[in-house]
Amino acid sequence: MPSYRSYLSLLPLVLSASISAQAKAPSRPTKNALPGFVPYRMEIPGTGVFFEMVPIRGGRFRIGSPEGEQGRKEDEGPMREVEIAPFWMGKFEVTWNEFELWSMDLDRKRRKVEKRKKKPGDEAADAVTRPSKPYVDMSFGMGKDGFPVICITQLAAKTYCAWLSAKTGQTYRLPTEAEWEYACRAGTQTPWSFGGEESRLGDYAWFEGNSEERYHKVGLKKPNPWGLHDMHGNVSEWVLDGYDPRAYAKWPEGVLRNPFTAPKGEYPRSVRGGSWMDEPAALRSAARRGSDSSWKMLDPQIPQSRWYHTSAPFVGFRILRPYMLPRNSGGRPASRKEKEVREGGKRALK
Repeated sequence: MPSYRSYLSLLPLVLSASISAQAKAPSRPTKNALPGFVPYRMEIPGTGVFFEMVPIRGGRFRIGSPEGEQGRKEDEGPMREVEIAPFWMGKFEVTWNEFELWSMDLDRKRRKVEKRKKKPGDEAADAVTRPSKPYVDMSFGMGKDGFPVICITQLAAKTYCAWLSAKTGQTYRLPTEAEWEYACRAGTQTPWSFGGEESRLGDYAWFEGNSEERYHKVGLKKPNPWGLHDMHGNVSEWVLDGYDPRAYAKWPEGVLRNPFTAPKGEYPRSVRGGSWMDEPAALRSAARRGSDSSWKMLDPQIPQSRWYHTSAPFVGFRILRPYMLPRNSGGRPASRKEKEVREGGKRALK
C-alpha cells in the first residue's frame, strides 16, 4: 500500500479534480462487584459490524508526569491526584467500517436497498446530522477495512458517538483527558504502560520508527495491562477536553473527581496517545497535544469543513461508555431501555 507521503505528492491533482468536479503493574481484578460490568462485543444493530468494549474499574491515579521523566513537557504538570468513575472503553480505535455507517450514511442506504423495516433506535439515529461528502479519500490510500478512521474533527467524533448512542440505546461518548490517561496507564506509573524501556515500544505501538509512513489495522500490537490496544501510537485520539497547557494547575485543590477542561473555542482541543508519525516521547501515557488550524491546511473549501482535518492523517478516536447513567438517572447502571439514553446523543454534541 502507498505511504501517506507518496499519496500526498498526488494530492494537488486530486484536489484540483475534486474542486472542478506491558510493565509489571497491578492488573485489573478478575472479580467484579459491579453488576453487568463485563467485557462485551456488540453488533451495531442491523449492520453486521461489531465493536468491543472493555470494563475499566473506577479508582484513583496521578495524572501527568514527574519532572524527571525523559521527554516530559511543561503541560504534563503539576501532577494531580484524580478519582475516576467506572466506564467501558473501546478495545480498539474506531474503524472506518464503523464510522462510515454514519458518515457515508451506509446504514440507512442499505436498509433502503434491502427494504428492511426500521429497528428500535433507527428513527433517532437517522435524525442525527451527517457530514458533508469528503472531497478526497480521507484514508489517503492507506487502507480502510479494519483501519482506524483518521482526518476527522472532534465534532465528527462526537456526532458519531451521538449516532451510535441513538442506534444502540446506550450512551457512548469520547473520554475525558483524565479518563483516557487513567485507562492508558492501566495502573502503571511508568512513561508507557509497558514500562520505561523505549526499546520495547515496537511491541505495543506503531510510531515513526516502525510505521513505514502509514497507519495500520487496529489491534495488531500487544494491549496494555487492561486489554486496550493501540493506546500508544497508530493514531492519536480525540478526547472531550479543550487543550490548556496549564489545565492541571488551574484545577481546584484536593482530589479531583472526574475532572474536565471545557473547550473555549474550536482550537485548541486535546488529543492523546501519539501516532504513527510521532517520536516515542509523544506516545507516553502523559503526553498531551492540542489541535490547531493547520490541521485543515489542505482543505480548499470556503468555509472550511467542520467535519474533516485533511492535514491530520494521524487523528482518530475511541469510544467510552459510562457505567452509570448521566444526570437524572438516579444512579442506575446504564440500560439501553432508558429514554434518557436515547436522547443522550443530543447531549454528546454540547
